[in-house]
Amino acid sequence: MALHKLSETIYYTDYEELRDRPSLGYIKGKNFSVAVDAGHSDAQVREFYEFLSEEGLPLPELTLITHWHWDHSFGMHAINGLSVTNRKTDRHLKDFIDTFNEETKQKFLALDPSIAIEYKDDRPIIVKRADIVFDGSLKIDAGDTPIIVFEAISPHTDDASLIYLPKEKVLFFGDALSGVFPTWIADPSLKRGFIETIEALDVDHCIGGHWPVFTKESLLKQLREED
Repeated sequence: MALHKLSETIYYTDYEELRDRPSLGYIKGKNFSVAVDAGHSDAQVREFYEFLSEEGLPLPELTLITHWHWDHSFGMHAINGLSVTNRKTDRHLKDFIDTFNEETKQKFLALDPSIAIEYKDDRPIIVKRADIVFDGSLKIDAGDTPIIVFEAISPHTDDASLIYLPKEKVLFFGDALSGVFPTWIADPSLKRGFIETIEALDVDHCIGGHWPVFTKESLLKQLREED
């Protein structure tokens, strides 16, 4: 994993296929900093924070979660500051916590080889609910850096949140362009809804969880070609 600088305000890490670790985002505001997603486990959070420290960047005081899936949220217990999710994401996390036992733990570890690798050597699986929950949308100003977090239609999950920085013309979209795990089949109507959302935004760069950085045009091209 490495930390990449998109602008004076925006940074992001590499994604990794082996442990299914997504790219994590970082927004440097004048008043405080914000992270996008909490990663697969506390280990990914620690590596992320080490990169930030090496660059002299302050740890985030808020972490915005794009959706509940383990590789994006199960590091929440290890973050600095507070976590933020929409209400659907928080409910999914609650459902996982409420049903978690030895049997469901083994089923979770068997879902995908990447999960077993991330949690090898009996790394504890710790799932935490959000500190801050919103409905619809949330506006944040980290200091001359407006951030809009909003619920969006996605073929990947019913709890997608997109993080839009209108001043920077940057969008963090998590895994919203994918189909449903584990088949990756996308509902055409949900994909169309996501396409329409992207078309309506004034963005130059789109940063997802498991892809190189897209331009708006290249993201829309990929979405349309997959139809």
